[in-house]
Amino acid sequence: MTIRRLPETVINRIAAGEVVERPASVVKELVENAIDAHAGRVDVVLRDGGQTLISVADDGDGMSRADLALAIERHATSKLPSDDLLDIKSLGFRGEALPSIGAVARLTIASRAKGQKDAWTISVEGGRVSPPQPAAQPQGTRVEVKDLFFATPARLKFLKAPRTEQAHALDTVKQLAMAHPGIGFSISDGARELLKLPPALKGVDVKDARLDRLSRIMGRDFAANALAINAEREGIRLTGYAGLPTLNRGNAALQFLFVNGRPVKDRLLYGALRGAYREFLAADRHPLVALFLDVPSEAVDVNVHPAKTEVRFRDSGLVRGLIVGALRHALAEAGHRASTTVAAAALGRMTPGGTTPASRPAMATAWSGLRDRADEFHAPLPSFEAPPRAPAAGDEETSDDTLADYPLGVARAQVHGTYVVAQTADGIVIVDQHAAHERLTQERIKQALATGGVAGQGLLIPEVVELDEGAQARLVERADELAELGLVLEPFGTGAVVVRETPALLGEADIQGLVRDLADDFQALDEGLALKQRLDEVSATMACHGSVRAGRRLNAHEMNALLREMETTPHSGQCAHGRPTYVELKLADIEKLFGRR
Repeated sequence: MTIRRLPETVINRIAAGEVVERPASVVKELVENAIDAHAGRVDVVLRDGGQTLISVADDGDGMSRADLALAIERHATSKLPSDDLLDIKSLGFRGEALPSIGAVARLTIASRAKGQKDAWTISVEGGRVSPPQPAAQPQGTRVEVKDLFFATPARLKFLKAPRTEQAHALDTVKQLAMAHPGIGFSISDGARELLKLPPALKGVDVKDARLDRLSRIMGRDFAANALAINAEREGIRLTGYAGLPTLNRGNAALQFLFVNGRPVKDRLLYGALRGAYREFLAADRHPLVALFLDVPSEAVDVNVHPAKTEVRFRDSGLVRGLIVGALRHALAEAGHRASTTVAAAALGRMTPGGTTPASRPAMATAWSGLRDRADEFHAPLPSFEAPPRAPAAGDEETSDDTLADYPLGVARAQVHGTYVVAQTADGIVIVDQHAAHERLTQERIKQALATGGVAGQGLLIPEVVELDEGAQARLVERADELAELGLVLEPFGTGAVVVRETPALLGEADIQGLVRDLADDFQALDEGLALKQRLDEVSATMACHGSVRAGRRLNAHEMNALLREMETTPHSGQCAHGRPTYVELKLADIEKLFGRR
Protein backbone atom coordinates (compact mmCIF):
# COMPACT_ATOMS: atom_id res chain seq x y z
CA MET A 1 0.00 0.00 0.00
CA THR A 2 1.43 3.35 -1.07
CA ILE A 3 1.23 6.35 1.27
CA ARG A 4 0.56 9.68 -0.39
CA ARG A 5 0.06 13.25 0.78
CA LEU A 6 -3.51 14.52 0.43
CA PRO A 7 -4.17 17.64 -1.68
CA GLU A 8 -4.62 20.89 0.24
CA THR A 9 -8.29 21.17 -0.81
CA VAL A 10 -9.07 17.73 0.61
CA ILE A 11 -7.23 18.54 3.83
CA ASN A 12 -9.29 21.72 4.21
CA ARG A 13 -12.56 19.87 3.64
CA ILE A 14 -11.67 17.23 6.22
CA ALA A 15 -10.81 19.98 8.72
CA ALA A 16 -14.04 21.78 7.83
CA GLY A 17 -16.02 18.71 8.86
CA GLU A 18 -14.93 19.23 12.48
CA VAL A 19 -16.04 22.87 12.54
CA VAL A 20 -18.98 23.03 10.11
CA GLU A 21 -21.51 20.34 10.97
CA ARG A 22 -24.68 22.18 9.92
CA PRO A 23 -25.86 25.75 9.16
CA ALA A 24 -26.07 26.49 12.90
CA SER A 25 -22.31 25.83 13.14
CA VAL A 26 -21.66 28.51 10.51
CA VAL A 27 -23.97 30.97 12.26
CA LYS A 28 -22.23 30.33 15.58
CA GLU A 29 -18.75 30.99 14.20
CA LEU A 30 -19.76 34.14 12.30
CA VAL A 31 -21.75 35.64 15.17
CA GLU A 32 -18.88 34.93 17.58
CA ASN A 33 -16.56 36.80 15.19
CA ALA A 34 -18.94 39.76 15.22
CA ILE A 35 -19.05 39.78 19.03
CA ASP A 36 -15.25 39.62 19.21
CA ALA A 37 -15.15 42.60 16.81
CA HIS A 38 -17.03 44.71 19.41
CA ALA A 39 -20.23 44.90 17.36
CA GLY A 40 -23.21 46.83 18.68
CA ARG A 41 -25.64 45.09 16.32
CA VAL A 42 -25.61 41.71 14.59
CA ASP A 43 -28.14 40.95 11.84
CA VAL A 44 -28.56 37.40 10.53
CA VAL A 45 -30.47 36.28 7.42
CA LEU A 46 -31.18 32.58 6.75
CA ARG A 47 -32.76 31.14 3.61
CA ASP A 48 -33.84 27.51 3.35
CA GLY A 49 -32.65 26.97 6.89
CA GLY A 50 -29.20 28.32 5.96
CA GLN A 51 -28.52 25.90 3.14
CA THR A 52 -29.09 28.48 0.37
CA LEU A 53 -27.88 31.60 2.19
CA ILE A 54 -26.44 32.63 5.53
CA SER A 55 -25.72 36.33 5.91
CA VAL A 56 -24.24 37.87 9.06
CA ALA A 57 -23.70 41.63 9.17
CA ASP A 58 -22.24 43.66 12.05
CA ASP A 59 -21.10 47.20 12.83
CA GLY A 60 -17.89 46.14 14.57
CA ASP A 61 -14.25 47.04 14.07
CA GLY A 62 -14.06 45.68 10.51
CA MET A 63 -10.94 44.57 8.61
CA SER A 64 -8.41 46.20 6.31
CA ARG A 65 -7.46 44.74 2.92
CA ALA A 66 -4.41 42.96 4.39
CA ASP A 67 -6.41 41.53 7.28
CA LEU A 68 -9.13 40.39 4.90
CA ALA A 69 -6.64 38.38 2.85
CA LEU A 70 -5.22 36.74 6.00
CA ALA A 71 -8.64 36.02 7.52
CA ILE A 72 -9.38 33.24 5.03
CA GLU A 73 -6.09 31.43 5.59
CA ARG A 74 -6.01 28.50 8.00
CA HIS A 75 -4.84 29.22 11.55
CA ALA A 76 -4.63 32.98 11.00
CA THR A 77 -6.30 34.92 13.81
CA SER A 78 -6.28 38.29 15.53
CA LYS A 79 -7.62 36.88 18.79
CA LEU A 80 -4.55 35.18 20.20
CA PRO A 81 -2.05 37.98 20.94
CA SER A 82 0.48 35.47 22.28
CA ASP A 83 0.99 31.77 21.67
CA ASP A 84 -0.38 30.87 25.09
CA LEU A 85 -3.51 28.72 24.60
CA LEU A 86 -4.37 29.16 28.27
CA ASP A 87 -4.69 32.94 27.88
CA ILE A 88 -7.83 33.12 25.75
CA LYS A 89 -10.17 36.06 26.22
CA SER A 90 -12.26 35.85 23.04
CA LEU A 91 -14.92 33.51 21.70
CA GLY A 92 -13.00 32.61 18.55
CA PHE A 93 -9.27 31.96 18.62
CA ARG A 94 -8.36 28.98 16.43
CA GLY A 95 -8.37 30.69 12.99
CA GLU A 96 -10.35 27.78 11.51
CA ALA A 97 -13.87 29.11 10.96
CA LEU A 98 -13.62 31.20 7.77
CA PRO A 99 -11.27 28.88 5.80
CA SER A 100 -13.36 25.88 6.84
CA ILE A 101 -16.56 27.56 5.64
CA GLY A 102 -14.87 28.62 2.41
CA ALA A 103 -13.78 25.03 1.78
CA VAL A 104 -17.35 23.69 1.62
CA ALA A 105 -19.40 26.70 0.44
CA ARG A 106 -19.33 29.92 -1.56
CA LEU A 107 -18.03 32.52 0.88
CA THR A 108 -17.99 36.30 0.38
CA ILE A 109 -16.67 38.78 2.96
CA ALA A 110 -17.06 42.55 2.65
CA SER A 111 -15.52 44.76 5.34
CA ARG A 112 -14.47 48.29 6.16
CA ALA A 113 -12.14 48.87 9.07
CA LYS A 114 -12.92 51.44 11.71
CA GLY A 115 -11.57 54.87 10.75
CA GLN A 116 -10.92 53.92 7.10
CA LYS A 117 -12.71 55.21 4.01
CA ASP A 118 -12.18 52.22 1.74
CA ALA A 119 -13.98 48.90 1.96
CA TRP A 120 -12.87 45.60 0.45
CA THR A 121 -14.43 42.27 -0.46
CA ILE A 122 -12.95 38.83 -0.98
CA SER A 123 -14.48 35.55 -2.18
CA VAL A 124 -13.73 31.87 -1.59
CA GLU A 125 -15.52 29.16 -3.57
CA GLY A 126 -14.93 25.57 -2.56
CA GLY A 127 -11.44 26.47 -1.33
CA ARG A 128 -10.49 28.62 -4.36
CA VAL A 129 -9.64 32.19 -3.31
CA SER A 130 -10.23 35.32 -5.39
CA PRO A 131 -8.10 38.44 -4.74
CA PRO A 132 -9.58 41.34 -2.71
CA GLN A 133 -11.67 43.87 -4.64
CA PRO A 134 -12.96 47.38 -3.72
CA ALA A 135 -16.52 47.33 -2.35
CA ALA A 136 -19.29 49.53 -0.96
CA GLN A 137 -19.68 48.69 2.71
CA PRO A 138 -20.35 50.70 5.89
CA GLN A 139 -18.07 50.27 8.88
CA GLY A 140 -18.15 46.66 9.97
CA THR A 141 -18.31 43.34 8.20
CA ARG A 142 -20.84 41.42 6.14
CA VAL A 143 -20.27 37.70 5.54
CA GLU A 144 -22.40 35.78 3.06
CA VAL A 145 -22.30 32.00 2.80
CA LYS A 146 -24.14 30.53 -0.18
CA ASP A 147 -24.82 26.94 -1.21
CA LEU A 148 -23.48 25.34 1.95
CA PHE A 149 -21.83 21.95 1.32
CA PHE A 150 -21.98 22.32 -2.46
CA ALA A 151 -18.32 21.20 -2.50
CA THR A 152 -19.12 18.16 -0.34
CA PRO A 153 -22.50 16.89 -1.64
CA ALA A 154 -22.39 13.83 0.62
CA ARG A 155 -22.91 16.15 3.62
CA LEU A 156 -26.13 17.56 2.18
CA LYS A 157 -28.12 14.38 2.73
CA PHE A 158 -27.41 14.55 6.46
CA LEU A 159 -29.09 17.95 6.83
CA LYS A 160 -32.59 18.02 8.32
CA ALA A 161 -35.60 19.88 6.97
CA PRO A 162 -35.07 23.65 6.48
CA ARG A 163 -37.39 24.45 9.40
CA THR A 164 -35.36 22.17 11.71
CA GLU A 165 -32.03 23.68 10.61
CA GLN A 166 -33.48 27.15 11.05
CA ALA A 167 -34.56 26.29 14.60
CA HIS A 168 -31.03 25.10 15.46
CA ALA A 169 -29.53 28.33 14.12
CA LEU A 170 -32.08 30.37 16.04
CA ASP A 171 -31.21 28.58 19.29
CA THR A 172 -27.52 29.25 18.64
CA VAL A 173 -28.05 33.00 18.32
CA LYS A 174 -30.34 33.07 21.37
CA GLN A 175 -27.66 31.49 23.54
CA LEU A 176 -25.01 33.97 22.42
CA ALA A 177 -27.47 36.82 22.92
CA MET A 178 -28.07 35.78 26.55
CA ALA A 179 -24.42 36.29 27.38
CA HIS A 180 -24.19 39.66 25.60
CA PRO A 181 -27.25 41.81 26.42
CA GLY A 182 -25.42 44.97 25.34
CA ILE A 183 -25.54 43.81 21.70
CA GLY A 184 -28.68 43.91 19.55
CA PHE A 185 -29.52 40.80 17.52
CA SER A 186 -31.98 40.13 14.72
CA ILE A 187 -32.69 37.05 12.60
CA SER A 188 -34.89 36.87 9.52
CA ASP A 189 -35.54 34.40 6.72
CA GLY A 190 -35.51 37.17 4.12
CA ALA A 191 -39.29 37.58 4.24
CA ARG A 192 -40.15 37.83 7.93
CA GLU A 193 -38.38 38.58 11.17
CA LEU A 194 -37.81 35.53 13.37
CA LEU A 195 -36.14 37.24 16.32
CA LYS A 196 -35.40 40.79 17.36
CA LEU A 197 -33.53 41.59 20.54
CA PRO A 198 -32.75 45.28 21.13
CA PRO A 199 -29.50 46.16 22.89
CA ALA A 200 -29.64 47.19 26.52
CA LEU A 201 -29.98 50.92 27.04
CA LYS A 202 -26.94 52.79 28.26
CA GLY A 203 -26.94 53.29 32.01
CA VAL A 204 -29.08 50.20 32.68
CA ASP A 205 -27.71 47.94 35.39
CA VAL A 206 -26.02 44.82 34.02
CA LYS A 207 -28.22 42.50 36.10
CA ASP A 208 -31.41 44.21 34.92
CA ALA A 209 -30.24 44.12 31.31
CA ARG A 210 -29.44 40.42 31.56
CA LEU A 211 -32.78 39.55 33.16
CA ASP A 212 -34.62 41.54 30.49
CA ARG A 213 -32.75 39.66 27.77
CA LEU A 214 -33.45 36.31 29.45
CA SER A 215 -37.16 37.12 29.77
CA ARG A 216 -37.36 37.86 26.04
CA ILE A 217 -35.80 34.51 25.23
CA MET A 218 -36.95 32.19 28.03
CA GLY A 219 -40.32 33.83 28.63
CA ARG A 220 -41.87 36.18 31.15
CA ASP A 221 -42.68 33.33 33.52
CA PHE A 222 -38.97 32.75 34.02
CA ALA A 223 -38.28 36.41 34.80
CA ALA A 224 -41.15 36.49 37.30
CA ASN A 225 -40.00 33.33 39.08
CA ALA A 226 -36.21 33.56 38.83
CA LEU A 227 -33.84 33.74 41.78
CA ALA A 228 -30.76 35.92 41.37
CA ILE A 229 -27.47 34.03 41.74
CA ASN A 230 -24.30 35.85 42.77
CA ALA A 231 -21.46 33.94 44.43
CA GLU A 232 -17.69 33.93 44.30
CA ARG A 233 -15.04 31.50 45.51
CA GLU A 234 -11.26 31.62 44.98
CA GLY A 235 -11.45 33.94 42.00
CA ILE A 236 -14.31 32.10 40.25
CA ARG A 237 -17.57 34.02 40.07
CA LEU A 238 -21.05 32.63 39.40
CA THR A 239 -23.93 34.91 38.38
CA GLY A 240 -27.23 34.48 36.60
CA TYR A 241 -30.72 33.33 37.47
CA ALA A 242 -32.30 30.03 38.55
CA GLY A 243 -36.02 29.27 38.44
CA LEU A 244 -38.05 28.15 41.42
CA PRO A 245 -38.45 24.36 41.58
CA THR A 246 -42.19 24.62 40.88
CA LEU A 247 -41.29 26.19 37.51
CA ASN A 248 -39.98 23.11 35.73
CA ARG A 249 -40.15 21.24 32.43
CA GLY A 250 -40.00 17.69 31.18
CA ASN A 251 -36.68 18.31 29.38
CA ALA A 252 -33.52 20.36 29.84
CA ALA A 253 -34.07 22.61 26.81
CA LEU A 254 -34.20 25.74 28.99
CA GLN A 255 -30.99 25.13 30.91
CA PHE A 256 -28.21 27.43 29.72
CA LEU A 257 -24.66 27.41 31.05
CA PHE A 258 -21.89 29.81 30.07
CA VAL A 259 -18.19 29.97 30.82
CA ASN A 260 -16.53 33.35 30.21
CA GLY A 261 -19.40 34.35 27.91
CA ARG A 262 -19.19 31.12 25.92
CA PRO A 263 -22.20 28.74 25.78
CA VAL A 264 -21.04 25.28 26.84
CA LYS A 265 -22.45 21.79 27.26
CA ASP A 266 -20.44 20.32 30.10
CA ARG A 267 -21.40 17.20 32.05
CA LEU A 268 -19.77 18.53 35.21
CA LEU A 269 -21.94 21.65 35.17
CA TYR A 270 -25.15 19.79 34.40
CA GLY A 271 -24.33 17.28 37.14
CA ALA A 272 -23.89 20.12 39.64
CA LEU A 273 -27.23 21.52 38.55
CA ARG A 274 -28.99 18.22 39.10
CA GLY A 275 -27.32 17.87 42.50
CA ALA A 276 -28.52 21.29 43.64
CA TYR A 277 -32.17 20.56 42.71
CA ARG A 278 -32.16 16.87 43.68
CA GLU A 279 -34.35 17.20 46.76
CA PHE A 280 -36.81 19.57 45.07
CA LEU A 281 -37.59 17.85 41.76
CA ALA A 282 -38.53 14.40 40.54
CA ALA A 283 -35.96 12.67 38.34
CA ASP A 284 -37.92 13.36 35.15
CA ARG A 285 -38.38 17.10 35.77
CA HIS A 286 -35.84 19.82 34.99
CA PRO A 287 -35.44 23.37 36.35
CA LEU A 288 -35.04 26.49 34.22
CA VAL A 289 -31.67 28.20 34.70
CA ALA A 290 -29.21 30.55 33.02
CA LEU A 291 -25.87 30.56 34.83
CA PHE A 292 -22.72 32.46 33.92
CA LEU A 293 -19.29 31.41 35.20
CA ASP A 294 -16.41 33.85 35.07
CA VAL A 295 -13.21 31.83 35.44
CA PRO A 296 -9.60 33.05 35.18
CA SER A 297 -8.28 31.98 31.79
CA GLU A 298 -5.48 29.93 33.36
CA ALA A 299 -8.02 27.90 35.37
CA VAL A 300 -10.04 26.63 32.39
CA ASP A 301 -9.13 24.96 29.10
CA VAL A 302 -11.47 25.87 26.22
CA ASN A 303 -9.22 24.27 23.61
CA VAL A 304 -10.86 20.85 23.95
CA HIS A 305 -13.03 20.60 20.83
CA PRO A 306 -13.12 22.53 17.54
CA ALA A 307 -16.72 23.58 18.22
CA LYS A 308 -15.56 25.08 21.56
CA THR A 309 -18.64 23.81 23.41
CA GLU A 310 -16.67 21.70 25.90
CA VAL A 311 -14.35 22.96 28.61
CA ARG A 312 -12.06 21.46 31.26
CA PHE A 313 -11.56 23.04 34.67
CA ARG A 314 -8.33 22.88 36.61
CA ASP A 315 -10.29 22.40 39.85
CA SER A 316 -13.61 20.81 38.89
CA GLY A 317 -14.52 20.15 42.53
CA LEU A 318 -14.30 23.86 43.32
CA VAL A 319 -16.58 24.74 40.40
CA ARG A 320 -19.12 22.07 41.30
CA GLY A 321 -19.17 23.12 44.95
CA LEU A 322 -19.67 26.75 43.97
CA ILE A 323 -22.65 25.95 41.76
CA VAL A 324 -24.35 23.60 44.22
CA GLY A 325 -23.76 25.92 47.18
CA ALA A 326 -24.96 29.07 45.39
CA LEU A 327 -28.11 27.42 44.06
CA ARG A 328 -29.04 25.84 47.37
CA HIS A 329 -28.47 29.12 49.18
CA ALA A 330 -30.74 30.94 46.73
CA LEU A 331 -33.44 28.28 47.05
CA ALA A 332 -33.25 28.49 50.83
CA GLU A 333 -33.53 32.29 50.68
CA ALA A 334 -36.71 31.90 48.61
CA GLY A 335 -38.39 30.46 51.72
CA HIS A 336 -41.96 29.30 51.10
CA ARG A 337 -42.19 31.01 47.72
CA ALA A 338 -43.74 29.03 44.84
CA SER A 339 -43.83 30.07 41.19
CA THR A 340 -46.65 32.26 39.89
CA THR A 341 -47.27 29.74 37.13
CA VAL A 342 -48.94 27.48 39.71
CA ALA A 343 -51.77 29.97 40.17
CA ALA A 344 -51.99 30.65 36.44
CA ALA A 345 -52.33 26.92 35.74
CA ALA A 346 -55.01 26.59 38.40
CA LEU A 347 -57.02 29.48 36.97
CA GLY A 348 -56.61 28.07 33.48
CA ARG A 349 -58.15 24.76 34.57
CA MET A 350 -61.12 26.55 36.10
CA THR A 351 -62.23 27.98 32.75
CA PRO A 352 -63.22 26.10 29.59
CA GLY A 353 -60.34 25.79 27.15
CA GLY A 354 -57.90 27.24 29.65
CA THR A 355 -58.98 30.84 29.01
CA THR A 356 -61.67 33.10 30.38
CA PRO A 357 -64.70 33.44 28.13
CA ALA A 358 -64.06 37.16 27.85
CA SER A 359 -60.74 36.45 26.15
CA ARG A 360 -62.46 34.87 23.14
CA PRO A 361 -63.55 37.55 20.64
CA ALA A 362 -66.42 35.47 19.27
CA MET A 363 -68.02 35.30 22.73
CA ALA A 364 -67.17 38.79 23.95
CA THR A 365 -70.67 40.19 23.40
CA ALA A 366 -72.42 37.19 24.93
CA TRP A 367 -70.08 37.22 27.93
CA SER A 368 -70.72 40.91 28.46
CA GLY A 369 -74.43 40.20 28.69
CA LEU A 370 -73.90 37.32 31.11
CA ARG A 371 -71.73 39.53 33.27
CA ASP A 372 -74.46 42.17 33.46
CA ARG A 373 -77.01 39.51 34.45
CA ALA A 374 -74.59 38.23 37.09
CA ASP A 375 -74.23 41.73 38.54
CA GLU A 376 -78.00 42.04 38.75
CA PHE A 377 -78.26 38.67 40.44
CA HIS A 378 -75.66 39.55 43.06
CA ALA A 379 -77.15 42.95 43.80
CA PRO A 380 -78.83 43.09 47.26
CA LEU A 381 -82.59 42.79 47.36
CA PRO A 382 -84.59 45.87 48.43
CA SER A 383 -84.90 46.18 52.21
CA PHE A 384 -82.76 43.07 52.63
CA GLU A 385 -80.68 42.95 55.79
CA ALA A 386 -77.86 40.41 55.70
CA PRO A 387 -77.57 38.09 58.70
CA PRO A 388 -74.46 38.33 60.86
CA ARG A 389 -71.46 36.42 59.48
CA ALA A 390 -70.73 33.12 61.15
CA PRO A 391 -67.25 32.95 62.65
CA ALA A 392 -64.72 31.13 60.49
CA ALA A 393 -61.71 29.06 61.42
CA GLY A 394 -58.95 31.28 62.70
CA ASP A 395 -61.20 34.23 63.62
CA GLU A 396 -60.51 33.67 67.26
CA GLU A 397 -56.79 34.20 66.64
CA THR A 398 -56.57 36.77 63.89
CA SER A 399 -58.83 39.48 62.51
CA ASP A 400 -59.00 40.53 58.87
CA ASP A 401 -57.12 43.73 59.74
CA THR A 402 -53.95 41.79 60.44
CA LEU A 403 -54.01 39.46 57.44
CA ALA A 404 -51.17 41.44 55.86
CA ASP A 405 -48.86 40.16 58.61
CA TYR A 406 -49.18 36.59 57.33
CA PRO A 407 -47.98 35.85 53.76
CA LEU A 408 -49.94 32.58 53.65
CA GLY A 409 -52.98 34.07 55.37
CA VAL A 410 -55.24 32.70 58.09
CA ALA A 411 -56.97 29.32 57.87
CA ARG A 412 -60.70 29.53 57.19
CA ALA A 413 -61.60 25.94 56.35
CA GLN A 414 -60.46 22.42 55.50
CA VAL A 415 -62.05 20.73 52.49
CA HIS A 416 -62.12 17.02 51.66
CA GLY A 417 -59.93 16.40 54.67
CA THR A 418 -56.91 17.24 52.53
CA TYR A 419 -56.77 20.91 51.60
CA VAL A 420 -56.50 23.91 53.92
CA VAL A 421 -58.11 27.09 52.61
CA ALA A 422 -56.65 30.31 54.00
CA GLN A 423 -57.56 33.93 53.44
CA THR A 424 -54.78 36.42 52.68
CA ALA A 425 -54.91 40.20 52.47
CA ASP A 426 -55.54 40.11 48.71
CA GLY A 427 -56.71 36.58 47.88
CA ILE A 428 -56.82 32.99 49.06
CA VAL A 429 -54.27 30.20 49.53
CA ILE A 430 -55.05 26.51 49.11
CA VAL A 431 -52.55 24.20 50.86
CA ASP A 432 -52.03 20.48 50.29
CA GLN A 433 -51.61 19.51 53.95
CA HIS A 434 -49.72 16.26 53.30
CA ALA A 435 -47.25 17.74 50.79
CA ALA A 436 -46.64 20.78 53.02
CA HIS A 437 -46.12 18.78 56.21
CA GLU A 438 -43.86 16.35 54.35
CA ARG A 439 -41.54 19.22 53.37
CA LEU A 440 -41.58 20.65 56.91
CA THR A 441 -40.73 17.25 58.41
CA GLN A 442 -37.93 16.73 55.91
CA GLU A 443 -36.37 20.08 56.80
CA ARG A 444 -36.64 19.29 60.53
CA ILE A 445 -34.81 15.99 60.02
CA LYS A 446 -32.02 17.69 58.08
CA GLN A 447 -31.68 20.43 60.68
CA ALA A 448 -31.64 17.96 63.58
CA LEU A 449 -28.99 15.83 61.90
CA ALA A 450 -26.84 18.91 61.27
CA THR A 451 -27.00 19.83 64.96
CA GLY A 452 -26.05 16.48 66.45
CA GLY A 453 -28.45 13.81 65.31
CA VAL A 454 -32.17 13.06 65.21
CA ALA A 455 -33.71 12.17 68.54
CA GLY A 456 -35.22 8.69 68.72
CA GLN A 457 -38.43 7.59 70.42
CA GLY A 458 -38.50 4.09 71.89
CA LEU A 459 -41.38 1.82 70.96
CA LEU A 460 -43.31 0.25 73.81
CA ILE A 461 -43.66 -2.86 71.67
CA PRO A 462 -40.85 -3.27 69.09
CA GLU A 463 -42.16 -3.87 65.59
CA VAL A 464 -40.98 -6.69 63.35
CA VAL A 465 -40.79 -6.01 59.62
CA GLU A 466 -40.62 -8.96 57.24
CA LEU A 467 -38.19 -8.49 54.31
CA ASP A 468 -36.24 -10.55 51.84
CA GLU A 469 -32.65 -11.38 52.80
CA GLY A 470 -31.13 -8.82 50.44
CA ALA A 471 -33.21 -5.97 51.85
CA GLN A 472 -32.43 -7.08 55.40
CA ALA A 473 -28.71 -7.09 54.65
CA ARG A 474 -28.84 -3.58 53.17
CA LEU A 475 -30.59 -2.20 56.23
CA VAL A 476 -28.37 -3.94 58.76
CA GLU A 477 -25.28 -2.72 56.93
CA ARG A 478 -26.50 0.88 57.39
CA ALA A 479 -27.83 0.37 60.94
CA ASP A 480 -25.30 2.70 62.59
CA GLU A 481 -26.08 5.50 60.14
CA LEU A 482 -29.82 4.96 60.51
CA ALA A 483 -29.39 5.27 64.29
CA GLU A 484 -28.06 8.81 63.73
CA LEU A 485 -31.35 9.50 61.95
CA GLY A 486 -33.31 8.24 64.96
CA LEU A 487 -34.22 4.84 63.49
CA VAL A 488 -32.83 1.98 65.58
CA LEU A 489 -33.21 -1.52 64.16
CA GLU A 490 -31.42 -4.86 64.28
CA PRO A 491 -31.66 -8.21 62.50
CA PHE A 492 -34.43 -10.53 63.60
CA GLY A 493 -33.86 -14.03 62.34
CA THR A 494 -33.66 -14.58 58.59
CA GLY A 495 -35.24 -11.99 56.32
CA ALA A 496 -36.60 -9.64 59.00
CA VAL A 497 -35.60 -6.69 61.20
CA VAL A 498 -36.98 -5.49 64.49
CA VAL A 499 -37.45 -1.73 64.94
CA ARG A 500 -36.89 -0.50 68.51
CA GLU A 501 -36.82 3.29 68.02
CA THR A 502 -38.20 5.67 65.41
CA PRO A 503 -37.40 9.35 64.85
CA ALA A 504 -39.35 11.39 67.38
CA LEU A 505 -40.05 14.01 64.69
CA LEU A 506 -42.18 11.54 62.76
CA GLY A 507 -44.69 10.91 65.51
CA GLU A 508 -46.95 7.96 64.68
CA ALA A 509 -45.21 6.85 61.49
CA ASP A 510 -46.02 3.95 59.20
CA ILE A 511 -43.07 1.83 60.37
CA GLN A 512 -43.69 -1.09 58.00
CA GLY A 513 -43.86 1.17 54.93
CA LEU A 514 -40.94 3.32 56.09
CA VAL A 515 -38.53 0.41 56.56
CA ARG A 516 -39.47 -1.24 53.26
CA ASP A 517 -39.11 2.04 51.34
CA LEU A 518 -35.72 2.70 52.93
CA ALA A 519 -34.55 -0.76 51.86
CA ASP A 520 -35.65 0.03 48.29
CA ASP A 521 -33.85 3.40 48.44
CA PHE A 522 -30.60 1.74 49.55
CA GLN A 523 -30.79 -0.59 46.59
CA ALA A 524 -30.99 2.41 44.22
CA LEU A 525 -28.40 4.56 46.00
CA ASP A 526 -24.67 4.41 45.46
CA GLU A 527 -23.44 1.91 48.02
CA GLY A 528 -20.19 3.85 48.39
CA LEU A 529 -21.90 6.97 49.70
CA ALA A 530 -22.79 7.56 53.32
CA LEU A 531 -26.39 8.39 54.21
CA LYS A 532 -25.37 11.92 55.14
CA GLN A 533 -24.25 12.42 51.54
CA ARG A 534 -27.64 11.16 50.29
CA LEU A 535 -29.63 12.77 53.07
CA ASP A 536 -32.07 14.40 50.64
CA GLU A 537 -33.43 11.06 49.38
CA VAL A 538 -33.44 9.36 52.77
CA SER A 539 -35.01 12.26 54.67
CA ALA A 540 -37.68 12.62 51.97
CA THR A 541 -38.63 8.96 52.39
CA MET A 542 -38.77 9.27 56.17
CA ALA A 543 -40.74 12.52 56.02
CA CYS A 544 -43.34 11.01 53.71
CA HIS A 545 -44.19 8.31 56.25
CA GLY A 546 -44.29 10.72 59.18
CA SER A 547 -46.40 13.50 57.69
CA VAL A 548 -50.02 14.45 58.17
CA ARG A 549 -51.92 12.20 55.81
CA ALA A 550 -54.56 13.32 53.37
CA GLY A 551 -57.95 12.73 54.95
CA ARG A 552 -57.00 13.69 58.50
CA ARG A 553 -59.18 16.38 60.02
CA LEU A 554 -57.31 19.40 61.41
CA ASN A 555 -58.66 22.00 63.78
CA ALA A 556 -58.14 25.76 63.33
CA HIS A 557 -55.09 25.85 65.58
CA GLU A 558 -53.40 22.99 63.70
CA MET A 559 -54.11 24.55 60.31
CA ASN A 560 -52.73 27.93 61.34
CA ALA A 561 -49.69 26.32 62.95
CA LEU A 562 -48.99 24.58 59.62
CA LEU A 563 -49.23 27.90 57.74
CA ARG A 564 -46.97 29.76 60.17
CA GLU A 565 -44.30 27.06 60.02
CA MET A 566 -44.41 27.04 56.23
CA GLU A 567 -43.72 30.80 56.23
CA THR A 568 -40.51 30.33 58.20
CA THR A 569 -39.22 27.10 56.64
CA PRO A 570 -36.95 27.11 53.57
CA HIS A 571 -38.17 25.26 50.47
CA SER A 572 -41.69 24.88 51.86
CA GLY A 573 -43.21 26.04 48.57
CA GLN A 574 -42.65 22.62 46.99
CA CYS A 575 -42.42 19.01 48.04
CA ALA A 576 -39.46 16.77 47.30
CA HIS A 577 -40.84 16.03 43.82
CA GLY A 578 -41.10 19.67 42.73
CA ARG A 579 -44.88 19.78 43.08
CA PRO A 580 -46.31 22.89 44.76
CA THR A 581 -47.44 22.61 48.36
CA TYR A 582 -49.85 25.51 47.94
CA VAL A 583 -51.64 27.56 45.29
CA GLU A 584 -52.27 31.26 45.78
CA LEU A 585 -55.13 32.94 43.92
CA LYS A 586 -55.31 36.71 43.93
CA LEU A 587 -58.69 38.33 44.53
CA ALA A 588 -58.46 40.13 41.18
CA ASP A 589 -58.08 36.80 39.37
CA ILE A 590 -60.99 35.26 41.24
CA GLU A 591 -63.18 38.24 40.37
CA LYS A 592 -62.31 37.77 36.70
CA LEU A 593 -63.60 34.21 36.89
CA PHE A 594 -67.01 35.55 37.91
CA GLY A 595 -67.00 38.43 35.43
CA ARG A 596 -66.59 41.09 38.09
CA ARG A 597 -63.60 42.58 36.27
